[in-house]
Amino acid sequence: MNISKILCCVNLAEDCSLIANYTRKMAISMGAEVLCLYVAPTLRQYTGFHVQPQTIGHFVEEISSAAQQKMDTFVAENFDGVKAEGKVEVGYASEVILDASEKEKCDLIVMCTHGRSGLDRILFGSVAEKVVQKSVVPVLSLRPEDLERYAEKE
Repeated sequence: MNISKILCCVNLAEDCSLIANYTRKMAISMGAEVLCLYVAPTLRQYTGFHVQPQTIGHFVEEISSAAQQKMDTFVAENFDGVKAEGKVEVGYASEVILDASEKEKCDLIVMCTHGRSGLDRILFGSVAEKVVQKSVVPVLSLRPEDLERYAEKE
């Protein structure tokens, strides 16, 4: 299997340097490029609160713009030595990840999972699980504690 493009999914609200470092090393060893993706949540659910749609739209644009600036800095700091691009999309995370993977012709998806269970899983679901179930390309789903152990071994 030839892996020439890796989709690295990150959550800019958390420290994602461990998943970025893991992906960067994998990309270097495979000669692959990286698409780093952050999916900002959609704000459609607020349209029922009598907030003008243009206000919501403006707010989403501001969030996306700020997230893109943060993404550009994140990619510059974490993907040295690799051809990498950072993108920010708005929507439902699993759908956007799967669409990006297909549209960008990615050969592998790398993402972190938080291993939610019980009520958290019922309320929030599992983005990683949805991506694994529906992806047509391989998905490498890593737990934060495994990434920490990997980083300690270096």
